[in-house]
Amino acid sequence: MTHRSHSKTHQVTHLHGPDSSDPEAEHAPRTWARRRVLLLNATYEPLSAVTIRRAVVLMLRGRADLVHADESGEALRSAATAVPVPTVIRLRQYVRVPYRASVPLTRAGLMRRDRFRCGYCGRPATTIDHVVPRSRGGAHTWENCVASCASCNHRKADRLLSELGWTLRTRPAAPKGRHWGLLAAVEDIDPAWIRYMGAGAA
Repeated sequence: MTHRSHSKTHQVTHLHGPDSSDPEAEHAPRTWARRRVLLLNATYEPLSAVTIRRAVVLMLRGRADLVHADESGEALRSAATAVPVPTVIRLRQYVRVPYRASVPLTRAGLMRRDRFRCGYCGRPATTIDHVVPRSRGGAHTWENCVASCASCNHRKADRLLSELGWTLRTRPAAPKGRHWGLLAAVEDIDPAWIRYMGAGAA
């Protein structure tokens, strides 16, 4: 038993990331260093986003199973094993996670909440705007921030909606659901994650 555990650990140390100087890592695209893997609880509830290396360690140690692999078919290789590049993995044992009622406000989360559309005109959004400008006492909260196109953001500047005669397309509110904590934290969501993220991830 001890020998088997040592063997797996040895294999992990030879599964190099794309920024490694080892020649065995040359096949891996450098973008893998920035990519994340969705970690699911045993109940398929999303828990967090981990690095590819961490995901491989969990699989090799028997703590998680591969749910989805990268569509490229690439694998991380060592002298003894080859592991498909994971995009989604699932823990074998359930872990209890305390529920967080509030979701941290981030650019990524707000853009997804507003479906990447301007809260004023509905065109594609590229910026974040405070409905009540911070210079006029507006808070940096889900209820006072909306996605905005550059044109509306520039035209609105530090004025109130009542001064412009504008109205919001929808009333901004804090998103609800466990998966929103993950959506707010991760910039790039892999399409394979969507089915586990609830309706709010679309």
